[in-house]
Amino acid sequence: MTAATAALDANDVIAVIGTVISPSGLTHAKTVPFSRVNAFADPGLGASPVWHGFTIDQTGIAFTDDIGVVGDERIRIDLPALAILGGGMAWAPGSFYDQAGNPIAMCSRGTLARIEARLAEHGLAARIGHEIEFVLVGPDGAALPSNLWAQYGLAGLLEHEDFARDVMAAATAAGVGIEQFHPEYGLNQFEISLRPRTPVAAADHLVLMRIIIGRVARQHGLRVSLSPVPFAGAVGSGAHQHFSLTRDGSPVFSGGSGPHGMTPQGASAIAGVLAGLPAAQGVLSGSILSGLRMQPGHWAGAYVCWGSENREAAVRFLAGGSGNPHGANVEVKIVDPSANPYLATAAILGLALDGIERNAPLPSETTVDPATQTVQQRAEAATVQLPDQQTDILAALDDSDLIRSILGDPVVDMLVTVRRHEQDNYGDLTPDELAAKFRLAWSV
Repeated sequence: MTAATAALDANDVIAVIGTVISPSGLTHAKTVPFSRVNAFADPGLGASPVWHGFTIDQTGIAFTDDIGVVGDERIRIDLPALAILGGGMAWAPGSFYDQAGNPIAMCSRGTLARIEARLAEHGLAARIGHEIEFVLVGPDGAALPSNLWAQYGLAGLLEHEDFARDVMAAATAAGVGIEQFHPEYGLNQFEISLRPRTPVAAADHLVLMRIIIGRVARQHGLRVSLSPVPFAGAVGSGAHQHFSLTRDGSPVFSGGSGPHGMTPQGASAIAGVLAGLPAAQGVLSGSILSGLRMQPGHWAGAYVCWGSENREAAVRFLAGGSGNPHGANVEVKIVDPSANPYLATAAILGLALDGIERNAPLPSETTVDPATQTVQQRAEAATVQLPDQQTDILAALDDSDLIRSILGDPVVDMLVTVRRHEQDNYGDLTPDELAAKFRLAWSV
């Protein structure tokens, strides 16, 4: 008996859930009884290639020349990453392989693992800290009462204190590190920040945390909306990612002579992310709802620029120090919950590595809200506003040789295909209609 199966036996686990995330950001699952867990790990369970083409409208499939009714793949769970959920259930992240045991190029978890390996080849290691913003809604997605709600107010937390307590207890039992849990700006909106981990492990824990909050919400007669814009006109929800890098064990965002103590490699990493953001937007926030959130004043990073502790910049720099015990790091603010978290991290780290390889120069820092600058000031600083139209966002992604070199053609082609399905079928809906239709699309 392996350590993983021994843990299952000791915790009276009856069933094991294995999950994969599709290019459209949906969480899909297969479940086996305890007796079948080793088979789920190797050789894995069969899945049609159309799993990569599932769309956010619950029944749609984006067929391509490569994604159709013919063929079979295997989902294999990663037993060392297994976590106990409680109630007789356990969970493990899954990856796609072919029947001969070779990784599938379209697999998002495998894509991030490849980027992590590329960093290691350059002597680099990354740590990722995920943020989860979500809105509590009724079982049918309806808005909850908010008479006592205030921005970051205590009353909102106390209104749902049993939910918050049970989430933190379940996370602790599952081995997920929560840094903080607080009410957010929007009505019945909360944010959870997760402890930094290595890239694949961090994305795994983000998926696990979403499962935990979804399960606990159900126990309290609630649901969790992970939509970028659960209600039209509201600020929306982000899924910001923080990353730090070390080279041969030394941090690249501190200890140097550059801005805010950056090393030359750290400055170039940020420059690489900034240069690639317009092309990567379709990976980080490319859903049909994402543009409704990508607006100035929504803390969504609508302008491509960087600044120390600038929450309206697309890239926010956080210096190390006593108030930041994890050390200097970079926050990419344009990521939202509709993104596949594995692919989003892969794109961000791939862009950072590209900047380092090119010794890309870091643009001047933006020290004010970019929306308050004149058009001429933004032009002089090469600050551009990201588009909010999905057709423009997808065109930039489709045409990007850089993103294709990072993620691979199969991943980019599938991303573009599933998102264009959204535009082709729902592009004529109003913001209110879009928010209502897809409020629970990414929920678990």
